[in-house]
Amino acid sequence: MSRAFILLLDSFGLGALPDADKYGDLDANTFGHIAEWAAKEGKPMALPNLERLGLGAAGHKASGEWAPGFSQRDGFTGAWGIAREQSTGKDTQSGHWEIAGVPVLFDWGYFPKTVPSFPKELTDKLQALTGVPGWLANCHASGTTVINDFGDEHVATGKPILYTSADSVLQIAAHEEHFGLERLYAVCEAAYELVKPYNIGRVIARPFTGANGDYKRTSNRHDYAVPPVAPTLLDHVKDAGGDVFALGKISDIYAGQGVTRRILGPDNMALFDRLLEVADEAGDKSLTFVNFVDFDMHFGHRRDVAGYANALHELDARLPAFMAKLKDGDLVVLTADHGCDPTAPGSDHTREYIPMIFFGPNVAPQELPVADTFSDIGATLAKHLGVKPLSNGIAQL
Repeated sequence: MSRAFILLLDSFGLGALPDADKYGDLDANTFGHIAEWAAKEGKPMALPNLERLGLGAAGHKASGEWAPGFSQRDGFTGAWGIAREQSTGKDTQSGHWEIAGVPVLFDWGYFPKTVPSFPKELTDKLQALTGVPGWLANCHASGTTVINDFGDEHVATGKPILYTSADSVLQIAAHEEHFGLERLYAVCEAAYELVKPYNIGRVIARPFTGANGDYKRTSNRHDYAVPPVAPTLLDHVKDAGGDVFALGKISDIYAGQGVTRRILGPDNMALFDRLLEVADEAGDKSLTFVNFVDFDMHFGHRRDVAGYANALHELDARLPAFMAKLKDGDLVVLTADHGCDPTAPGSDHTREYIPMIFFGPNVAPQELPVADTFSDIGATLAKHLGVKPLSNGIAQL
């Protein structure tokens, strides 16, 4: 039996890429800086399962420094390495697409860091099409902050909250009960058509609940994304008759292309529960792809170093339960899509190396050469599953 699993820790970068200075990210190091912060707090990080797989060594390979608290220098149980990004951006879609064999070699459109961020022509057209009474925010913002800043006014006026980020994205937040979930989706569908001339990668519906300045986003998020410009690993697996299990926001990122089953979860640990269930039922030649979004959404963008560290400890503690379900012939890769250094100024992603750590019952522990593209990950899994080779990337195993 041959099965493949991608465990993607959203935003878990290992150190600045050689071209990071062009993006303002010269000193970025998501993993290393979290470990440094923990050591200074007198609570050194302990991720024994990830460290045995080769995480500390991969971090050293990327940054030239050993993360505080990570002392293992040999005897690793995984095939560990790092990958640099070939795509021109540092956004979610570019990272995910490139992992699956389709680097983004064009420039996405982005909305400026001005107030307002969105062209009046765009917001006026969207208002006329959807009948909403107007817009709130209209700026770059953290999604978890902006709903509390504007939530009360939104509930009182019915005006949706409109914002963007460092990604090529237009996001619309609205209260599930006061505004309506299906109505929010309809507004986002209209927005998706209108942003096409601006070359925007995604429109994201961000529903939330709560009252009186205390609002929380729900798991009913939905991304309206531009589909990949070429077949991805997901397509190759599906075309070969294999199941593709997309956990979390994976299906939305690929616009549903190549996905046979979409599985949602409200947070990292709920998605890990779903991963354990899929590990029991996934058949031969299947691909399971899970995005643990909390690292990026709740901790990276919010610059919550303590929260990020705690989330890493939670995931590390649960890895043995997943490993126990692996079967002969299974291949797992632990990786990321970009960085989001919680010690960096602002709230944007950071351009970093990503981990490329393979493990499974038949994986020989070894140090891997630096991958010149994230696509080496997809190429390795395509070879393992015996599906059509990808058009980009080199198999590392």
